[in-house]
Amino acid sequence: MRATKTPRALEEAQAEFLARWGEFGPAWGVSRTMSRIHALLMVSPDSLNTDEIMAALDVSRGSAHGNLQELCDWGLVRRLGLPGTRKDHFEAEKDVWRVVQLIARQRRRKEVEPVLDVLGDCLDRTKGLKTAEAKAFRHQIAELLRFAQLGDRVLEKTSRLRSASLLTWIARFLR
Repeated sequence: MRATKTPRALEEAQAEFLARWGEFGPAWGVSRTMSRIHALLMVSPDSLNTDEIMAALDVSRGSAHGNLQELCDWGLVRRLGLPGTRKDHFEAEKDVWRVVQLIARQRRRKEVEPVLDVLGDCLDRTKGLKTAEAKAFRHQIAELLRFAQLGDRVLEKTSRLRSASLLTWIARFLR
């Protein structure tokens, strides 16, 4: 955060947000530090350079650099080259719906697709087995696969829909 006088209530709210957003990270499959950097950049009115991020979050240069690179790879953060400075600056995607889409895309790639592969492989490897145990196994795996495919379709559609169309659908569904 820039060197301006920030009201105490704002400082406390920002600190709480950064801490809580960091706690969500592991549930989303990312590190606490990556989540905190993302949170800091989301609420910062200006782009920040690595030194400012390190100071604000008390993280090492290596940790800041690695997590910023991953955030850039996810599309959640952009690297900016500002005129008159040699330091890279970073800004987060501010559109909340776009953030949801980018996270959904990564979760699908990292979590759902591997599950689909494992379940499909288990079905293929047990195809043709006739024992009661094999039939029960295949039935359970097929049910899990159907559920995982549904989740995959939801994440895939979520990553492509515009916010207005999904929100309209959700509102109709919840009536």
